Amino acid sequence: DRYIVADCGGGTVDLTVHQIEQPQGTLKELYKASGEAGGEGLLGVHTDLQISSRTAPTLQAQPDLPDRVRDDLMKKPEVKDIKFFFLVGGFAGSAILQHAVQSAFSSSCRVIIPQDVGLTILKGAVLFGLDPTIVRVRRSPLTYGVGVLNKFVEGKHPKEKLLVKEGKNWCTDIFEKFVSVDQSVALGEVVQRSYCPARVGQRKIIINIYCCATDDAVYITDPGVRKCGTISLELEELGEPGSPKKSRREIRASMQFGDTEIKVAAMDVWTSKTVRASIDFLSN
Repeated sequence: DRYIVADCGGGTVDLTVHQIEQPQGTLKELYKASGEAGGEGLLGVHTDLQISSRTAPTLQAQPDLPDRVRDDLMKKPEVKDIKFFFLVGGFAGSAILQHAVQSAFSSSCRVIIPQDVGLTILKGAVLFGLDPTIVRVRRSPLTYGVGVLNKFVEGKHPKEKLLVKEGKNWCTDIFEKFVSVDQSVALGEVVQRSYCPARVGQRKIIINIYCCATDDAVYITDPGVRKCGTISLELEELGEPGSPKKSRREIRASMQFGDTEIKVAAMDVWTSKTVRASIDFLSN
């Protein structure tokens, strides 16, 4: 079974579609979208829903608004075969909003409005805290990755990204993605990447973690990309300078997704020395 939760809070409308997985009863997140009232990038369906929850004249001026909201939402493949529509949050107590949702969705699914629409979110948060594993698959709210150096390719990389180090040409500020926005990630799913120090004999590795709300960023300097964490790994001295063992040193970076936090780790493969950090996974 699939259901929609529309959380109509103060200033935002968050829409989430879950599928109940049988026989274990866990949840798979199929679709998620949210927006701040009046903010850039809001999907039209959410903007209309927010406006209609605040002012009756909007519905009077646009009598087909509820149907357009439904049609726009139901076009998405993840929203097909919905059985229930839960309306919760502070603004869910609005009679205007309740009527709009009932008139638009009652023919295609059962609309459920709890008695305590404001407290329902709090109760759900408490239940989730008791068993966070109930949500087995989530949609990544952002694109996450790290900043790396790659070999500079003439004609592909911009000249301003060229860095010459020890006679080698490198392209700086490359955004290497671990997971993309809206990508499904299972609880405990791990993504790994391997890197080598930029120079032989390097004694410290610093990995900067970045995120952005789109999937088209190429460099960490692109608009919308921001740093959300840093991990630093001290490297022990190994062998003589120039030895094969030292020159092929491998650093393995990993991100574990699906929980409320991203667990980030960097490991020196030769010594197994590891550093770890956590990043909030649910916040935009």
